[in-house]
Amino acid sequence: MKIAAIGDNCIDVYERLGRKYPTGNVVDTGVNIQKLGIPVSIISTTGSDENGIWMMETLKKEGLDISHLKTAEGQTAVTYMDMDGKDRVHGDYVEGVLEHIVFDEEDIRFAAEHNLVHTALWGKAEGTLEKIKARNPDCAISFDYADRMDHELVEQTLPYVDFGFYSYHGNADGTIRTFLKDKVDRGMKLAVATFGEKGSLAYDGNAFISGGIYPAEVVNTVGAGDSFIAGFLYELMQGSPVEKCLDTGAKVASRVVAVFQPW
Repeated sequence: MKIAAIGDNCIDVYERLGRKYPTGNVVDTGVNIQKLGIPVSIISTTGSDENGIWMMETLKKEGLDISHLKTAEGQTAVTYMDMDGKDRVHGDYVEGVLEHIVFDEEDIRFAAEHNLVHTALWGKAEGTLEKIKARNPDCAISFDYADRMDHELVEQTLPYVDFGFYSYHGNADGTIRTFLKDKVDRGMKLAVATFGEKGSLAYDGNAFISGGIYPAEVVNTVGAGDSFIAGFLYELMQGSPVEKCLDTGAKVASRVVAVFQPW
């Protein structure tokens, strides 16, 4: 059993607080899955600067397979962050080498050797999904759409995504239930929505399953969604029922929001 995370990597910099750390949607999800016990490969491109070296060293130390984490000449992507109480605030984003990131045929071949491939909305890997499925129809694909439920990639990637994750700014109301059911009716195996402190909801084609939360002393909400997905996918790969997937996702997320960094 092994998982590939394909997409973005960057450094979050809190200038006012004098803090920074390596991150990125697929990096955060991948590291949290690795910590749970499933081997993870990172497929991405980082910069040739000190931040890129730091990214490489950090992921290697965490035990991830970085054989397909390339280095391009230039700056590693940086997101400038701040805090509004316990909640993170995204500021300027410097795309760096990710502006011209390319996932080549070797990356696609390598990704297709895994049991599951995870990516996210800003990972620029949506063009690989059809090719990965063509190489290995049994390779499951997971996609984090964040809170962009009306983004064009929601429809464009639907034919290739098995497990879709959405962050919904509301309750488990009729709107989100209709939305999740539509995605499964049109091809997904599971569609999952998270509601922050209000829990989560999944639809598996037969029923809606609700998930709760674990109380936490919140330090920084960064990484909450990625860590939830990590816990969910870990249980899913073990063959656990959806109820346990939601529960472990909530448990891992509660641990992450209790520390400053996303894992």
